[in-house]
Amino acid sequence: MQINYRSFMLRAFFAVCIPLLAVTSTLAWGPEGHRDVAVIAEKNLKPETLAAIKAMFGPYDTLAAESTWADDIREEHPETGPWHYIDIPLSAGSLDMKRDCRDDNCVVGKIHEFEAVLGNKAADPALRRDALKFLVHFVGDLHQPLHCEDNGDQGGNKVQVMFFGQPMNLHAVWDSGILHREKYYGLKLAAELNSRITPAEKAAWARGSTEDWAMESHALAVRLAYGKLPHESTPNLGDDYFNAARPVVELQIEKAGIRLAGILNQVLP
Repeated sequence: MQINYRSFMLRAFFAVCIPLLAVTSTLAWGPEGHRDVAVIAEKNLKPETLAAIKAMFGPYDTLAAESTWADDIREEHPETGPWHYIDIPLSAGSLDMKRDCRDDNCVVGKIHEFEAVLGNKAADPALRRDALKFLVHFVGDLHQPLHCEDNGDQGGNKVQVMFFGQPMNLHAVWDSGILHREKYYGLKLAAELNSRITPAEKAAWARGSTEDWAMESHALAVRLAYGKLPHESTPNLGDDYFNAARPVVELQIEKAGIRLAGILNQVLP
């Protein structure tokens, strides 16, 4: 596959004017959630995989530290925006790459692309390093339900709600609102989530394809993210919604961490 992000290596010569896209908040999990995914992944890497990552990043860098890089560069590189999600119609019962991911320009297509780059030892080391950073982030994105659906509202960004009395949009609730109402979040939450994952769960979650995992997230968007919304002009989300969503958010972060580790253990060193 032709790598279409070579501009990252040619920034000094990047003179093509790219029209700015209408950018909305389509971050997944927020910085804390992405770091949680990365921490869980790092704790489940083979020693040789971890050594290969240290060789690429440097001895003091971590997956968690690089987990938000793909969001950090979006203003400079708006062409990467569609790489963070896949627009599977909310009413669809299956994924159609021709319909939902034209030219592989979506999170599913990019995960496949960057897996191939990272696994190619003959590739430019800088490109492999960027591929690793994209993978760390995009596997997290794939597990946020609102990144795997299309309901004509920009992934819930246009759905205004009240979340425990605070005005938010539905996407922001799933990005960070639910996590921020946890008893604690960040590294402490990641450690707790990782500690309760069983060997049987690791084996079960490793099965399936990237496309299967996208449909798993899509089903959660249908059943929970939208399915549990109160029928009000501005839905008021409180304990009932939070108590239904919280364990799902935790489970999706756990799955993302384990699946990211599985991908990296397979393609590295």
